[in-house]
Amino acid sequence: MVQQGLEGTENVGSVGILHPGAMGARVAEQVVGTGAEVWWVESGRSAESRARAEAAGLGAVESVEELAARSEIILSVCPPAAALEVAGSVAATPFAGIYVDANAISPEHANEVAALFAGRARVVDGGIVGGPPRKAGDARLYLSGSDTEAVETIRALFAATVLEPHVLPGPVGRASALKLAFASYNKISYVLAAQAFALASGHGVLDELLELAADKVPGTLLARPSQVTTAGPRAWRWAPEMEEIAAACAAVGVTGDVAAIAATTFMRWADLKGASDVTVEDLIEGLRDGD
Repeated sequence: MVQQGLEGTENVGSVGILHPGAMGARVAEQVVGTGAEVWWVESGRSAESRARAEAAGLGAVESVEELAARSEIILSVCPPAAALEVAGSVAATPFAGIYVDANAISPEHANEVAALFAGRARVVDGGIVGGPPRKAGDARLYLSGSDTEAVETIRALFAATVLEPHVLPGPVGRASALKLAFASYNKISYVLAAQAFALASGHGVLDELLELAADKVPGTLLARPSQVTTAGPRAWRWAPEMEEIAAACAAVGVTGDVAAIAATTFMRWADLKGASDVTVEDLIEGLRDGD
């Protein structure tokens, strides 16, 4: 078993990852670098997933049941809309290790995940802030949970990686809340910038807007259209994250209207999933009435 509190790699056991998407594969790659065996479920996954898993050095198994049997820790890094289903598939097995939900879900949903494993597996709430970890400073992994030994085990697992672990004292839900609070500003900013581009374009002053933004608000998304376009390929994932933000707001008596509108906006760009050459005009087209 994984020995808690150790930052060395020699005592790291087997880890399962569900699933190696763009983020999950990079997270799993960091764990492989600690010396742990990392497994993923190959059955039913795309050729792109297989390529990412192979590049990350992951071992393939055929089912969630086999993954659970091999793993002492399971990391769930998937689109937020699938988080409860993925947790349920693991909870349906005899898995009794540490389950880390590192998805962009509301604190309420994080507690629902924990309830699935009550009395058996130990659950750690995780929130990844930043992009797929490739170098130091790219991303942080926030961790919380009332099982402090389990939280420390996960902190120690990532301590020597470029995915920086940060422990938040307190129960499951705190890491998720922080992740969503940050995303509510960071990702909705992409919608605001695209809206400004669309308005300016419609009135023939887009070039002037970009010049103005570069002079008055340099470094912001409004002055960096090439960065705003990166929202297009990821919008299909960001839309359900906005819905989680709206739900988290409602749970504390705060309106989630802005997040709900952002979810609708991101869905307008859902057909840009996987595109590698998204332009500002593509985003603007998605915002036109009737689309």
